[in-house]
Amino acid sequence: MDKFSLRITSGALAIALLVLGMAGTLRTVTAQVATAGAPMDDATLIEGFRHTEVASVSDAIEQLTAKRMYMSHRMSPIFTSKFAGFALTVKLKKDEGNNDPTALSGMLAAIDQGNANAVWVMVVEDGADIAGMGGLMGTAMAARNYSGAVIDGGVRDVAYLRKIGFPVFATGIVPSTSVNHYRFAGANIPVVCDGVPVNAGDIIVADSDGVAVVPKTKAKEVLALAQQMDFKEHSMYATIEKYKSIVEAVKQFGRL
Repeated sequence: MDKFSLRITSGALAIALLVLGMAGTLRTVTAQVATAGAPMDDATLIEGFRHTEVASVSDAIEQLTAKRMYMSHRMSPIFTSKFAGFALTVKLKKDEGNNDPTALSGMLAAIDQGNANAVWVMVVEDGADIAGMGGLMGTAMAARNYSGAVIDGGVRDVAYLRKIGFPVFATGIVPSTSVNHYRFAGANIPVVCDGVPVNAGDIIVADSDGVAVVPKTKAKEVLALAQQMDFKEHSMYATIEKYKSIVEAVKQFGRL
């Protein structure tokens, strides 16, 4: 084979490899686009939120919905924890002095209906000094693989809950009981927990920064934006250290 033929053959081979490479890239991009537009199953969705910071989730919700969907500073963890799951909502209404042994039966039945990845979201009417849950309820939730609990009210048996590692956020720690003071008012109903509307099935995310509520209908969009925010912020740390300038980092990444 002469040099001319060899050059043509080599050139043809290079072009063929280039075309094949472009085709491969196109297939990869097409697959990514298809995946981005595909429905996300619940397990994948929850796993994504478990690895995303609540601050980014809160910012993403506000950008997408123009609503504040985070709970106040009063909602605090009984120990440092991070979780995400689907809201199982419960409400207790005041009924002072009732001697009805079935007044809270519906609450207990609701616990036994919860599955893995559930978050117990309880609203105790005027319940700042009433424990909405304690060790027994926490044990039942842990046994059913709940992700955690969020109580607009008090929590007790905190030492035991810490011992079994069941995460609870509440507005206070108190030794009181709801027995003879409250009545079950419904489960999987719309509630307002520490000022934030929560519907059954909404996604609850919690970490050291607090608790946020993601409307289920917006969950995929919120997760995607929050993950972008997380990536930018984590990338900014090294830039700030390198240039010793937060101004430069914000200029490069557009995140604050």
